[in-house]
Amino acid sequence: MPTPPTTEETPRKRDKTHYLYLAVIVAVALGILVGFLFPGFAKGLKPLGDGFVNLIKMMITPIIFCTIVIGVGSVAKAAKVGKVGLMALFYFIIMSTFALAIGLVVGNILHPGTGLHLNPADVKSVQKSAGGAEGPVDFLLGIIPKTLVSAFTEGEVLQTLLVALLVGFALQKLGAKGTPILRGIEHIQRLVFRILAMIMWAAPIGAFGAIAAVVGATGWAALKSLAVIMIGFYATCLVFVFVILGIVLWLGARVYIWHLLRYLGREFLLILSTSSSESALPRLIAKMEHVGVSKSVVGITVPTGYSFNLDGTAIYLTMATLFIAAAQDEPLSLGSQIGLLVFMIIASKGAAGVSGSGIATLASGLQSHRPELVNGVGFILGIDRFMSEARALTNFAGNAVATVLIGNWTKEFDREKAQRVFAGQEPFDEATMLDEHSHAAGTDDMDDTVKEPAR
Repeated sequence: MPTPPTTEETPRKRDKTHYLYLAVIVAVALGILVGFLFPGFAKGLKPLGDGFVNLIKMMITPIIFCTIVIGVGSVAKAAKVGKVGLMALFYFIIMSTFALAIGLVVGNILHPGTGLHLNPADVKSVQKSAGGAEGPVDFLLGIIPKTLVSAFTEGEVLQTLLVALLVGFALQKLGAKGTPILRGIEHIQRLVFRILAMIMWAAPIGAFGAIAAVVGATGWAALKSLAVIMIGFYATCLVFVFVILGIVLWLGARVYIWHLLRYLGREFLLILSTSSSESALPRLIAKMEHVGVSKSVVGITVPTGYSFNLDGTAIYLTMATLFIAAAQDEPLSLGSQIGLLVFMIIASKGAAGVSGSGIATLASGLQSHRPELVNGVGFILGIDRFMSEARALTNFAGNAVATVLIGNWTKEFDREKAQRVFAGQEPFDEATMLDEHSHAAGTDDMDDTVKEPAR
């Protein structure tokens, strides 16, 4: 008699979301085709992409709040949270400096923009972006919300981060009395991620509208005239991700960069189609917990990194500034380059996930330091959308690497689980986006965490 197949031989049912992301790829290809063949019609499809991104952004605040409160509230020692935060900020400063240096080197080698004749007609639209530049004091005061709930209604990431930290520390002080509140927030988190999973089925429509609109508005002309800076920028981002981040990730956590990027392949596709790293923030939080980083480290590092770890934006601001200065025959000295760009990096905090924020930051920095160069920002508007995709992808990769590194340095990273996840032995649950039957590294430490009561 034939031997019945064992459980291991039974083929695993294919995840339905596999077809969702295949549909996203098809939608992107169709969007490019429609953009070239029917540019006028394609421009009118922009609301489809904007609508999808707005749906994702709608979920950012509750996800960040729940994740941070659960991560901080379940840690018994408040000093541990401060240690993770300081370590993350120190790492972010170092990597932003590396990105800044690489952008300066490549920009001074390529000399993009030399010999171009800029069109001053675009200046008015740029000056609107530059007019609302904030100083350091306004930025710091803006972190404090007007009321305890206004951070949720206004969708400010840093304000949500502050409120969530306060709630998390308050739950620590409540001790056992705060456990029911913590469990209630965990249930809310499951609900929020379930809503997000439903929204993701609209991704093909959003990707089609976003890509068609930008191709229809731009066409081939801008790509040809600005090929040098585009190719140079993309090449610089690739070198930064695969060489700099790859070496740092291997030396700091013994993890190959390719394994991590392949694991996050769907998120990169989502960012590429929406041109916003914020669209993948909720999934990054869920996947970093699934890969073996503790909830507390993920809850602190990922949201903070989205505001302070802007590697792609640093490279963009560097090369774009050199491009504009050279195009107007007003090259900057090395001292001027460093001073101006350090200001831009500070001014860009909190705008990592907003599509088009790079061009506003660039205009604001030039308006504050070298107003005579603002005229040149209009010329780069034609390809800013294509460059914003590389910015978002690089920022996202940098935050993923940072989360693994911080988790490993704080001994809150389960490398064995990560290896199983990378090998496909523990697939990510696309339906719930949560590990319902496992705990991330560090949750069994009686000295650092509060044990979950039996259910």
